[in-house]
Amino acid sequence: MNFEYSSITTEAAQQDIEESFKWYNNQKKGLGNQFINRIRAKVARLKQNPFIFQIRYSQIRTAIIDQFPFLIHYYIDEIQKQIVVIAVLHTSKNPEIWNERQNTIDEH
Repeated sequence: MNFEYSSITTEAAQQDIEESFKWYNNQKKGLGNQFINRIRAKVARLKQNPFIFQIRYSQIRTAIIDQFPFLIHYYIDEIQKQIVVIAVLHTSKNPEIWNERQNTIDEH
């Protein structure tokens, strides 16, 4: 039997995505949509196998977004069978930013 996890994206992660979407669209029309599509494709893959990426910080895993220098920071809620995306950050940003979002983990 093939079970697929569900996914949720925190408000902070949605804000990350929106800011980057706008930035990419300002660079080239349609590039923001490509960015969003790559995120969706990666999350779809994570829903099929959330354990494909190793734990990087505490219980946080990261997945690189194809063709864009961004990481999806997420954790797996085994009880709810969910992937919880807490950040979508450029690889040049300090990965410890997720510490500021630690309360997000505690809320779910």
